[in-house]
Amino acid sequence: MKKIKIITLALVALIFSSCEKETTTGGLSQVTNYPIITVDGANPIFIPKGTAFVEPGVTATEDGAEIDVVTSGSGAYRGGAAVNEEMPDRYDVVYTATNKDGYDGTAGRTVYVIETGDMVDNIAGLYKSTIVRNGESKFSDLGYVIVYKNDDGTYGMSCAIGSYYENGVGYGATFNAPATIEANDIASNDFTFAPTSVTYAGWPWAINITDMEVDAGAKTITMTSVWDAGYTFEVTLTQVEI
Repeated sequence: MKKIKIITLALVALIFSSCEKETTTGGLSQVTNYPIITVDGANPIFIPKGTAFVEPGVTATEDGAEIDVVTSGSGAYRGGAAVNEEMPDRYDVVYTATNKDGYDGTAGRTVYVIETGDMVDNIAGLYKSTIVRNGESKFSDLGYVIVYKNDDGTYGMSCAIGSYYENGVGYGATFNAPATIEANDIASNDFTFAPTSVTYAGWPWAINITDMEVDAGAKTITMTSVWDAGYTFEVTLTQVEI
């Protein structure tokens, strides 16, 4: 009888212990529901310079219940902490939601603010690129390269090699080769090019644009950029209408 009673008590203790809520250290629940973020509307979004950016909407839920979303962002080429409708750039918008256990969920949206020049007096715009490197075709219809007008009248270009490494190879914006171009006379293809560089494998390599030609009718810019690592890039940029 004593043995039977002892076994019965042990079973009762096991049942009660299994009904208790299990927790981890710090009082966090053992099962956490990560935030689920839904980004509404188009992605990416293209807006002309000077046009207000209207957020299409974003929601976050934790186990079906809506929670707060924090929005942040930055300009990929010209800086800034949020979408600036007056400054052409690619803006990377990040949405973050945090669950009750302190775990984050994130989602993103890309917003392009673009000034579209007429290619006669203004070469600013959003472009797709076709790239030939050392005589070998590498990429076509590659998006995107941004050309924008600086306050001093010069033009900035997000990448002098057509975003070969940034978008073609997929290394991101830190591998682009930003350029500064002075348009002395667009109609006669008279341009002056400031030296530029790309950081690859930890080394800053010099790149020189040797020539550039604008075809206003075709909406194209053709250019040659020579990289002192031993590569010559022949790039054709085709303006994209937005």
